[in-house]
Amino acid sequence: MPKIALVDDDRNILTSVSLTLEAEGYTVATYTDGASGLEGLTADRPDLAILDIKMPRMDGMELLRRLRQKSDVPVIFLTSKDEEIDELFGLKMGADDFITKPFSQRLLVERVKSVLRRAAPRDPTAAVGASGEATPSKALIERGSLVMDEERHTCTWKGQRVTLTVTEFLILQALALRPGVVKTRNALMDAAYDDQVYVDDRTIDSHIKRLRKKFKVVDDDFEMIETLYGVGYRFKEQ
Repeated sequence: MPKIALVDDDRNILTSVSLTLEAEGYTVATYTDGASGLEGLTADRPDLAILDIKMPRMDGMELLRRLRQKSDVPVIFLTSKDEEIDELFGLKMGADDFITKPFSQRLLVERVKSVLRRAAPRDPTAAVGASGEATPSKALIERGSLVMDEERHTCTWKGQRVTLTVTEFLILQALALRPGVVKTRNALMDAAYDDQVYVDDRTIDSHIKRLRKKFKVVDDDFEMIETLYGVGYRFKEQ
């Protein structure tokens, strides 16, 4: 079963959430502050990390910032704040989901399952044609200088690795599968999120901005994701 890292300075939350997740069959590693959490997540990468925002020594935002320099592990934030700026800032930094305290344990479990489903590679088994030979896998997407490997969750541009979160990968994949075709924000939401997760237009916009920023790090001339104002986004045809 997947391993989940839980980082929170509230020992009651550590205990209750750990028991709930372990009852679902997950392996759970707990950390009481951001500094120890970063050390643990770096040394032993989990399948998913759940981070509190307000913590001593290093808060959740700083932990995520440092984590994203080394890892694309899916991240769910726990926050006691209702301020919209926190969620938007967290999404821009690469968080995959937010849960506001207080929350039900069942909600947390469903969000965990949702993010893990999105992070899981698709069935790599190649289809078998009438001749009995395996047909080529569709897990590899090549669009000019862009190469995306769905099974390995890797992405390169002009041969250079671009590290993407689960949500960013799914959004880019939806665009790259049909170059030139405009995808509305709703269509991108459907591609990247389960029905149980509600996001608004600004969430998709934040992910697109972060995608562009990541590609511009390796290629300052990257302009392949086009905006059609009032409509949506598309991957430019080459």
